[in-house]
Amino acid sequence: MKNFSQFWARNLSIYYMLLACFYFSLLGALSKILSEQINSVEIVFFRNLIGLFIILVALRKNREWGKGGKPVLLVFRGVIGAVGLLLFFHNIAHIDLGTAYTFQKTAPIYIALFSAYFLGERLSALGWCAIILGFVGIALIVQPHVGVSTNDIIGVCGGICMGAALTSVRELRRYYSTDVIILSFMFFVVSVMAGLLVAGEFGAGIFKFEFPNLFGWVLVALVGVSGYLYQLYVTKSYAATRKAGIPAAVSYADVVFSIVLGLALGDALPNALALAGIAVVIASGLLIAKEK
Repeated sequence: MKNFSQFWARNLSIYYMLLACFYFSLLGALSKILSEQINSVEIVFFRNLIGLFIILVALRKNREWGKGGKPVLLVFRGVIGAVGLLLFFHNIAHIDLGTAYTFQKTAPIYIALFSAYFLGERLSALGWCAIILGFVGIALIVQPHVGVSTNDIIGVCGGICMGAALTSVRELRRYYSTDVIILSFMFFVVSVMAGLLVAGEFGAGIFKFEFPNLFGWVLVALVGVSGYLYQLYVTKSYAATRKAGIPAAVSYADVVFSIVLGLALGDALPNALALAGIAVVIASGLLIAKEK
């Protein structure tokens, strides 16, 4: 028992990240069930509204704002992140969980590209190989020789949006505290989703507010709690290590968790080529994490 405790003490970062991955996958599974009652815009709205209240409470205790000076970049991060989240949750509702999460996990590929182009970061030969490998994995998942579906396009675009949003965070951290970056992100997500729902109510959009039943409201609360626990354990994981590449590599466990939870919800197992693509995308992400 003592050796077991010592093992976890030495690997707290991995333990916390595995918990984060589980709660992130659980969030997806709960959202998939909830999508039978309400649309993706509502799910994203409620998930971030709960998080917004939590971060506001945190800011009351810790009022570190940072020096500021990049409001346009804050807006960009919020809007592009909102679009990325909406596309991600749309796919959760319409395709198998494992594939939806894999598309979301392509974000590091685009982060590496955007960081090289916009932030002037140099990529090694290994980094370029990882990026090429990632696109090979995407091609195996999409399988363009069979036909590209709307959900495939949504998945790829979602990964690009999340990559752009997370790249902007790397620059924003020089000007704002983490809490302010998260607050602005959640504020814009809630605002964009609320705008879409209001537009739908007045006939100017396709998304209308739908009232869930009692079980649906329970799911809404669980989605919010799962999202909070995910953020909590991600933060703990990175705080418990000096090598960010370790939790970044372990974070791909949520793809495995999501496949298992998806199967439990009745998802079909992806075909052999798609499974190979998922494995290739994970390998690409691991290589990029190693570079960092």
